[in-house]
Amino acid sequence: MEYLDIFDEEGNHLGYETRDIVHRDGLWHRTVQNWLYTKDGKVLFQIRKDNGKFYTTASGHVKKDETIEEAFTREIQEEIGLIYNTKDAKMIELVTWKMDKVKKDGTILKDRAKSSFFIVPYDGDYSDFKFDPNEVMGIVEVDAKDALNLFETERGEIDATLITTDENGKNTLSKRKVHLDEFLVLENENALKKYGNVLKNVIEATKN
Repeated sequence: MEYLDIFDEEGNHLGYETRDIVHRDGLWHRTVQNWLYTKDGKVLFQIRKDNGKFYTTASGHVKKDETIEEAFTREIQEEIGLIYNTKDAKMIELVTWKMDKVKKDGTILKDRAKSSFFIVPYDGDYSDFKFDPNEVMGIVEVDAKDALNLFETERGEIDATLITTDENGKNTLSKRKVHLDEFLVLENENALKKYGNVLKNVIEATKN
């Protein structure tokens, strides 16, 4: 059973609860969002197993007694099989996340989180990725400027490189165009607000 530290809205530690209760009762907790980018300004989104949409490179809850730094390293290793720590990264913002979502069984998931956003330079080989088969189908790499323009205009398509694992367990690359509706955007969200600041920070970090 997974336990999470819980807090009041001001960030004072209150104790811990199971993940199910945290989301049932809307208790404040912590998460991390980790974004890998290349030196030429590409951003890596993971392809989610549950819905096929493009989301953060790696992200998740900060567990009970775990630091933000430990969660950062664990989530990247668990979801895409790479080893990083926060000395490699830059924290760009702390986002207050508040959302209620009706699940398929009719119950309401209440999400109340303070999420630490990191950007991380990546210069490895795509064969290094080892995707969690329960969560991640692969990685899609897009140019940050192209993605930002797509989210601003909400029309058109952009070039992308997809890294997925074949039936023999080998990572393979393919190229195609991707559209706005392939990026994970929930009801009452928009892509620019959700991803724009990350993209702008990557553009700034990689400008000549």
